[in-house]
Amino acid sequence: MTAPRATIVLPAYNEHESIVTALRRIDDTVSLSHEILVVVDSESDTTIAAAREEVSRMPHARVVVQDYGRGPANAIRYGVDQAQAPCVVVTMADGSDDVRVIDDLVRLVERGFVVASASRYMPGGAQRGGPVGKRLMSETAGRSLNLLARVGTRDVTNAFKAYDTAFVREVGIDSRSGFEIAIELVSKARRARRPVAEIPTIWLDREVGASNFKIRAWLPKYLYWYAFAFGPAVPQESVRARVSSKVRGSR
Repeated sequence: MTAPRATIVLPAYNEHESIVTALRRIDDTVSLSHEILVVVDSESDTTIAAAREEVSRMPHARVVVQDYGRGPANAIRYGVDQAQAPCVVVTMADGSDDVRVIDDLVRLVERGFVVASASRYMPGGAQRGGPVGKRLMSETAGRSLNLLARVGTRDVTNAFKAYDTAFVREVGIDSRSGFEIAIELVSKARRARRPVAEIPTIWLDREVGASNFKIRAWLPKYLYWYAFAFGPAVPQESVRARVSSKVRGSR
């Protein structure tokens, strides 16, 4: 069996109302060979029962229960470790991401970019719906970090990104709670002076269910990785050693 070109990871938390639609959209729009990993935190997650029949018809898709700890960062870490493809794409199980751009994101990674970001804040991109305050904070962080630190994308906080699997495994993922993983890996790429690219995307607020985004709890971690991007260049294999004991100790 030929290895897939992309592993598509969907961290999910009780996404029983949206997971089937999300899986069908991916399968209908992604033309490159791929596998799909729906990653949940526990056997009791409602996503499992909802996805079971759909996944049974998709031999390249499976639902897995991760044992790294609760939260989306741990789900994504687990998905990266389980990936069979040289490129990992993270997208949301709630259907808010425009999965039609996945093929282009994967091709950017195959061309040598270690991170390819779907960007809401570049020309051609847009965000529709969602809390206004959250959107303003996200856009301000992305535009300012790109301008001041030249990280390669104006949308550092968007979790919808493609990554070079080998790069992620080497620099590691230190996030242990929320979606700050997205800015973490962009900042690590900047410190290692590895290329990051972006393409426009249109994000639509979820149609059903409630978001599990916890801005107050996760904000300090976002700020840490924002500042981390401004550090001096280091070899890729040394990026892990530059992460402070404060972050490691907060796992």
